[in-house]
Amino acid sequence: MPEARLHRVSSQRFLPAFRFFAVALCATAFMLPAAQAAKREGTNAKKASVSSDSKRKVAASVTKAPRAEKSVRGGRNVVATIRTNRNGKTIVAVQRKSVVRVAEPRLSYGQMAGLHTTQDALDLKSSAALVIDQDTREVLFSKNDHAVLPIASITKLMTGMLVTEAHLPMDELVTITQDDVDTEKGSSSRLRVGTTLARGELLHLALMSSENRAAHALGRTYPGGLATFVSMMNAKARILGMNDTRYVEPTGLSSQNQSSAQDLALLVNAASSNPTVRELTTSPNYQVEVGNRVLQYNTTNRLVKSPDWDIGVQKTGFINEAGQCLVMQTKIAGRKLIMVFLDSAGKFSRIADAERVRRWVEATHIMSPGLQTIAAQHIAGD
Repeated sequence: MPEARLHRVSSQRFLPAFRFFAVALCATAFMLPAAQAAKREGTNAKKASVSSDSKRKVAASVTKAPRAEKSVRGGRNVVATIRTNRNGKTIVAVQRKSVVRVAEPRLSYGQMAGLHTTQDALDLKSSAALVIDQDTREVLFSKNDHAVLPIASITKLMTGMLVTEAHLPMDELVTITQDDVDTEKGSSSRLRVGTTLARGELLHLALMSSENRAAHALGRTYPGGLATFVSMMNAKARILGMNDTRYVEPTGLSSQNQSSAQDLALLVNAASSNPTVRELTTSPNYQVEVGNRVLQYNTTNRLVKSPDWDIGVQKTGFINEAGQCLVMQTKIAGRKLIMVFLDSAGKFSRIADAERVRRWVEATHIMSPGLQTIAAQHIAGD
């Protein structure tokens, strides 16, 4: 009996050890294949790495290694990468970086001077304006009319007057040259270099359609050349009493061509007595033959085609520095009026300003001063 009891106790004492060895044996059975596989992969990778390094060393010993790349900037947005390949050839790769440009609003001279903030009874969008009776010289409306501002293509009225007053042959052929190409603003033209037209055709395009190359060619071919022509423009301005006016070229592309509404009223008055200028500035459209092509041109002032308007002389103008400009001699409510609008904000605002003035004149020409003020306030609120 005692021997039997001692045997049971001894078996129970070693049972945990037997269990530990059993678990360890099972774990080894499962883990050994994975460890052997990992060892084989490591050995293969090491062999591949050694083989690859050996190949690179062999290749390097046979051929020279290419030189390091060198980057050279060719401007703000252009980078050139220069490298030498294994054959000793120099390779240049040019990369142009894309640039997103955000257009910034460009202020006109009138805006920079704060003239757009000037309030008026008709709520015009033009920085400067003047409306006078051509016969009586009565000032019906004025706004900053003494301000000297760029006048853009209103310049071409003076160009047209000088060319016609010089009595140059209108059928004489004039060829557009590289000198007539706009380098001031980079504007385009359908009159290519080498185009030949009659002087009268160029005058028509300049006054009706504001063709810059045509206007420049007219000044360039004036007797004495362009410098003489510009001198004559300024001399004519002095004769007309345009003391605030200065011209530097015949197209209006330069912002240095400047004048005031007061001075331009004098210019429009003089131009209205020139039959050729009257006819060409109020022409709605015109065609010219250039080689095998027929070019169609149209007026820059849509009021010319409107049945509501009786216009004797007109000219439009625009460059960024000048804003939208318009001058006219017209008849409203039986009165011949001269209108000047300078530095109007917005593409169609100069036309809208002219329409406001016309309605105001039609509504007030027989009214008392008090009723005229009420009518002006009503029209401004339209």
